[in-house]
Amino acid sequence: MSFFRASSLSLAQPEMSALTGRSDNQAGLIVRGIQMVRNKARKASSRGKWAMLVTSCLLSLSSLSFAADPTSVPNANPKTPNTWKADILSPELIETPVAQGSMPVENPSSLVGFYGYNNDGPQLPVPGDLPSATHKVEASKTEPDKNTYLVLDNQKGPDPNYNYGSHFLFQGHETGQIGYFTRVNLDADGPHRITLMADHDITGAPLPTYDGSTWYPFSERLLLTAEAGANGGVWQATLDFPSQVEDISGIFGRGGYEGIQADRWGNLIIVEDVGGKVGTANPNAKQPNSFIYRFIPADRSDLKRGGRLQALQVFGRSGNPIVFHASNIDGDILSADVRDLHTYHLVFRTRWVTLHDTATNGFSPFNANALAKAAGATPFKRPENGQFRPGTDFTEFFFDETGDTDNRTQAGRDFGGFGSIQKLTTLHNSDDGTLQLFYLCDIGHTGFDNTAFWTKDKVVFVEDRGDTLHTQANALDSAFLFDVRVDYANGAQPVRILAQGRDPSATLDSAFSGMPGFQNEGDNEITGWHLSNGDPSVNGLLGAGNPKPFHDGWRLFYTGQHGDNVTYEILPSHLGDRDRDDFNDGRGQDFN
Repeated sequence: MSFFRASSLSLAQPEMSALTGRSDNQAGLIVRGIQMVRNKARKASSRGKWAMLVTSCLLSLSSLSFAADPTSVPNANPKTPNTWKADILSPELIETPVAQGSMPVENPSSLVGFYGYNNDGPQLPVPGDLPSATHKVEASKTEPDKNTYLVLDNQKGPDPNYNYGSHFLFQGHETGQIGYFTRVNLDADGPHRITLMADHDITGAPLPTYDGSTWYPFSERLLLTAEAGANGGVWQATLDFPSQVEDISGIFGRGGYEGIQADRWGNLIIVEDVGGKVGTANPNAKQPNSFIYRFIPADRSDLKRGGRLQALQVFGRSGNPIVFHASNIDGDILSADVRDLHTYHLVFRTRWVTLHDTATNGFSPFNANALAKAAGATPFKRPENGQFRPGTDFTEFFFDETGDTDNRTQAGRDFGGFGSIQKLTTLHNSDDGTLQLFYLCDIGHTGFDNTAFWTKDKVVFVEDRGDTLHTQANALDSAFLFDVRVDYANGAQPVRILAQGRDPSATLDSAFSGMPGFQNEGDNEITGWHLSNGDPSVNGLLGAGNPKPFHDGWRLFYTGQHGDNVTYEILPSHLGDRDRDDFNDGRGQDFN
């Protein structure tokens, strides 16, 4: 407490007790508060009165100053033709790149030479060049996706003589000529910054493109998900170099899998993103067509030993399950049940229904989406990701629905056309639970995708509106901070902590979009939003501990996907009032 050694302010015992354990920066702010309150309390008749007053005020000050939400960014960045936009964060936050698409991997393969590019063209078009059905103007971009942060010892790489440090960020890549996953070596120099971990599995087959990832500490494997429908599924990878990658979709099934999270018993919840068919009467709305799955392993130390795959079934107010109707697309889009699922304060009974059990059904790959429909599971409007709420012993799981990403949707807000956030309450040892709407999206808050809890009571959801909705609403993507204790039915709104911009490459790609032969995405997208302390043990599972942004080794990352494909770390600005010591995880290395 060097601040107090330098301060001539005399403190009463109640004040000193309230300040115990504060950092110098925090102490400085509180002492300034004490001085302010004392100036206003000079007319008090005794020291005891103002001591009690100051103690009460500084306790309130400390709880507000260090737990308050970041200041809301007023508006989304507009989408302006031929104009790039900078990211705008809350003034308490800043961002710094940790990797970008043009960075070379230290061990290139025939198709993978860079963090965010394949080797099939220039990184920028030649001036005046235009795409055609037989000509690429630029290399295929590989779109690094969901991030997983881990603090690990003794990690090796292609250079046997190099010390790769202990802080690592892993990610699969969503598009490109071949799937692969990379490791960003956060402690390394430029030539060793990006390691290509694998682009083929142990059989020699090329990897698919990946969307989701999570660390599964029970078997010490990174789980990667492919959002590829009947060709999708789950792959597991070792973290040694080179990584040994195995397709385990004979156990998990084939599906449009994206989000994947484990609880402390080793069960996994998987979120599927498979767009449905558009209606005839509702040509801008899609039929709910995606499912929420739970996998219960036979042996959590070895997922290859099999287990049971289940899907979530929701019972409507009629008492019957809400199910998929293949022959009634328009009926499903505007059904009373779908409206009810997007109505505040309704609580629905749920049940996990078993789709496949390797003990009786074997280990051959199967279509999980088709089995979910046949079993009477409940379809949702493109859920993409979810997280367990910390402090609930993995009983509360919040997941989003992206919706139709089109402001012309006939489903509108009431039928989930702009998406939603749902709260699932479930027990690891029971098939029964409940579901209720947490937040009903609108045109200003829509297309939610990645998510991470900020604290045990605050959660961030980020948008993936897509180019069409960007243009329609003249708004690029944003990240929003929600309080799970708030009833949003009453008009409360979340805090916008990031208004994403559009980098020059994405601006150029957006202009090329729709031209014959152009293979890359357009506007930037927020993805890989990930807050973790990097603990690779079971205690480090997302949802196991209360997140502490920027404290005790907790670090926050995201990727501005498309365009330059920059992966950022978010840090507190000078207004965030955080100590340099708060960025140290006890291993003697500062993060900033």
